[in-house]
Amino acid sequence: MAGHVLGGKTDSPAAANSLETDGIARFAVDEHNKRENALLEFVRVVEAKEQVVAGTVHHLTLEALEAGRKKIYEAKVWVKPWLNFKELQEFVHTGDATSFTTSDLGAKKGDHEPGWRDVPVHDPVVKDAADHAVKTIQQRSNSLFPYELLEIIHAKAEVVEDFAKFDILLKLKRGTKEEKMKAEVHKNLEGTFVLSQMQPEHDESSSQ
Repeated sequence: MAGHVLGGKTDSPAAANSLETDGIARFAVDEHNKRENALLEFVRVVEAKEQVVAGTVHHLTLEALEAGRKKIYEAKVWVKPWLNFKELQEFVHTGDATSFTTSDLGAKKGDHEPGWRDVPVHDPVVKDAADHAVKTIQQRSNSLFPYELLEIIHAKAEVVEDFAKFDILLKLKRGTKEEKMKAEVHKNLEGTFVLSQMQPEHDESSSQ
């Protein structure tokens, strides 16, 4: 347990894509289905955090299908590998996932509703778009301090022909300074993100 704070929760970005975390998330979905007589289908892990106790408690944000609709769930799984012990402690629905996957974009091409619409900030695709924006902003910046994404404040999306546009308001940190940035990110049918434009967002509420 060296290097871990006992009881502390740590982000595990790499773990979110690992086979081990994938297996734990599938276990969580299966256990929930057994307990609730549900028929959820696991899609993917969105976010993973670990808490070291007597073993490890995995705090997972995952995406699953229910009757064909994508939804976001928070799951908590306690694992003691040396005892081959695994227990689902919590499984909660937190919201619907935005259907802006590659296949959804293809299906919506030509028959989508025009115009921007609000989308959940915790949606996996919105998070991916925000991460791409921050990475690109960092690459274009000559600052010695890296940009850190603190929060996705608001997000809108629009499907246009063969790509999706995301209008995202981000709260960033650079060194000791916090700032808000508005970014427009495009995602094409191949799943590639491109930062179209960005500009600082001035907080008008403080001047009112």
